Amino acid sequence: MAQCAGIRRDGGRCAVVVGPGQSHCYAHDPHRSHERKRNASRGGRSRGKGELGELKRRIRSLAAEVLNGTAERGQAAVANQLYNTLIRALEQERKQRELEELAGRLEAVEEVLKGRSKGA
Repeated sequence: MAQCAGIRRDGGRCAVVVGPGQSHCYAHDPHRSHERKRNASRGGRSRGKGELGELKRRIRSLAAEVLNGTAERGQAAVANQLYNTLIRALEQERKQRELEELAGRLEAVEEVLKGRSKGA
């Protein structure tokens, strides 16, 4: 079985075993660099970080208003429940992105395995 021809960041050779007819693993394949960049940039385009920052600001403001008596406690409690619902929705979005990324990575592994079984 062939070993990836890629070089790790620490200067050592990549130890990943590649399928027949392949010289590089997914992480080092020059033909897949665009795909890797696209997958890596998904996190940067995520709205979650901005939304979470805004959400934390609003919750802090609500807490301050409750503590200094300028917010009605019943309304503040309902607002807090809605913020908790929003937090759960953001968490579900994050999990969905992770699942999609893992599915893509699994497909890449399956392709390598298919290549191995054809060569066997």
